[in-house]
Amino acid sequence: MATYEYDEAGVMAAYFLITFLALVLVPLTISSLSRKSEKVSPGCQCSSCTDHFKHISRNERGLLLSLSRRTYFIIAGWSIFGLLCYWVAGLKTESKVYNPFEILDISSELSIKEIKSHFKKLSRMYHPDKVKASANQTLEDIQNKFVELTKAYKSLTDDTIRENWLKYNHPDGPQPTSYGIALPKWFVEGKNNIWVLGAYGIVFGGALPALVGRWWFGNRQKTKDGINAQSAAAFFKSLKEESTIEEVVGTLGKAYQWEFAATKEKGGSELDTLEKAVAKSGGTRWAEVQKLAQDFDGKLHETRRKALVLLYAHLLRLKITDSGLKKDQTQLLLQSPLLLNALLNASVSRNWLAPTLSVMRLQACLTQAVPPDASPRAWLTQLPGIEKQDLVQLSSKTKEMVDLLRVLEKKGDDRVPEVKKAMEKWGRVEMVDASFKGTSLLSSSFCSTVIGERVVAPSSIIFLVVKLRISPPGLSTETKELSVDETKRIVKLNDTKDEEFLTSRAEAEDISPAGANDNGWAHAPFWPVGRKPSWWVVLGDDKSNRIVVPPFKITDIPFSNANSDRDYRSYKIQFQGPPTTGLFTWRVYLVSDTFVGEEVVKDITLKIEDPPVVNDQQSDDEISEPDEDSLAGQMAAMRGGKVKKRKDDEEDSDEESGTDDDDKDSDSSSDSDSD
Repeated sequence: MATYEYDEAGVMAAYFLITFLALVLVPLTISSLSRKSEKVSPGCQCSSCTDHFKHISRNERGLLLSLSRRTYFIIAGWSIFGLLCYWVAGLKTESKVYNPFEILDISSELSIKEIKSHFKKLSRMYHPDKVKASANQTLEDIQNKFVELTKAYKSLTDDTIRENWLKYNHPDGPQPTSYGIALPKWFVEGKNNIWVLGAYGIVFGGALPALVGRWWFGNRQKTKDGINAQSAAAFFKSLKEESTIEEVVGTLGKAYQWEFAATKEKGGSELDTLEKAVAKSGGTRWAEVQKLAQDFDGKLHETRRKALVLLYAHLLRLKITDSGLKKDQTQLLLQSPLLLNALLNASVSRNWLAPTLSVMRLQACLTQAVPPDASPRAWLTQLPGIEKQDLVQLSSKTKEMVDLLRVLEKKGDDRVPEVKKAMEKWGRVEMVDASFKGTSLLSSSFCSTVIGERVVAPSSIIFLVVKLRISPPGLSTETKELSVDETKRIVKLNDTKDEEFLTSRAEAEDISPAGANDNGWAHAPFWPVGRKPSWWVVLGDDKSNRIVVPPFKITDIPFSNANSDRDYRSYKIQFQGPPTTGLFTWRVYLVSDTFVGEEVVKDITLKIEDPPVVNDQQSDDEISEPDEDSLAGQMAAMRGGKVKKRKDDEEDSDEESGTDDDDKDSDSSSDSDSD
């Protein structure tokens, strides 16, 4: 018959809770502590950026100090964990495994005679008549100790008891099966059993399957880009081969129906006011974007409408007073890089060049809060303190930042220092060089390659190597005069570094010392968080609107330094060349995801030629001809094919031909004599 042993002290339940809490709290705490802003060196030092960084730091400190539900859970969990550990550490557990040798404190190798002799000694020490009771040891404890010793002695000396102990591990023979329950008896039996079964049913029958099902079906609805599957389908259906940047905005707006979890409608009146202001500033372009974001039935979903209004309010730099709308706008902006990355992948998968560039440019517009359909000089509003009204007063010749700075300096404008600070760290990239490096196979068995071949064969592996550096506008660089020997040394040094980089597996050249390539935070006072600039490198064909090499994102471009031997950084992209010969004229695009208008385009040419033919090698026919004296040669001769003659036959034939010639010569000479 089975018996149940309850954990009246609650030790096993405590161990279970400690293990469960450790499995939950450790990864949760690590993930919470790792939520820190990336440590980046100071970048733009203009007043708008410094104030923006201070605001971000205050918000981050407030989030760390504010006790959210996650923080409350972690604190409460570790408190319970500590109390349980302290309580379990003070408990004294007794072993219930019966071992007579351990009770008598003897070895299992002793004989019965030695066991009897040892028991006599223990009897004289622990017999109740020999031991006196004390405050630490009562008479009952003394009697129980002696009974335990006697029982262990009999289990080792009595044949029946010894047999029971050897067979059933107990001196009294077979014992009933017992089951341990890691709960107190009062918690399970009686009136509480309904509550126990209910709790088990809710946790293991309801909550756990619901949690697993939510995780499973939630992951099935996501693509590998991390967006909803319906958003990805809308991207593929709406994106066209010639999509402009306005059409890209409309395509992006369709995804907000499934991606934008807006808060409850609180600022409805302000949202309507914002929409009117956006419609007034945007005009026909705003109406076109709304039309593009509509469903196929011609209706605009409410979530899409709200998201587009907040998005254009950010681009037009309209102020929002409602806290709920501000929170939704921040969420919308922080989610835009993920959606734009998925939209970029949808365009790249079809090798469309125009929509790919539009998606990249839109990211910079969102970062700097500049409308994508702005006038050619509107990108100057990225500078601190420059508004649209200032551009109206400028002449048509003012098209660059340097021209604007000169105009402000002539007027004695107070914004000149701030504009200079922003321009000092401006991410204007200069493409020092862009070239192709071909490879050829040395051996088909080893598949080793030679980089830098002059003749690029069809379908060969090609490296697009670009050398970049940041040259802020208006940066005055004084170049020092170098001697001939110094110039040769620098050229040789750079050639060596180029060769080492090409033979390495790295996609970007290593710059030492460490941290020298850290550009710091970019000038982006309207972006909700700190922004580190990045750039895309794209190789495309404008004539066919196709991408030759997929976009390659790079960061940490060094600033120009006239005193450095190598003030640029090399990047390489590997791809397979065209399968046909010819002259291919392509373009290298360098597009920033942070700065509007800072785009570099360079034409580049690739010539594909057939590899030269080596005349010294034997032809296949000569190699395949069998020897005359071999079995294959005899069979080939029977078929009328070519065979290799033996050297002896060739020598004999040469001698015979020489003899015949000599005879002919002698006959001719004799004839001449007779004549």
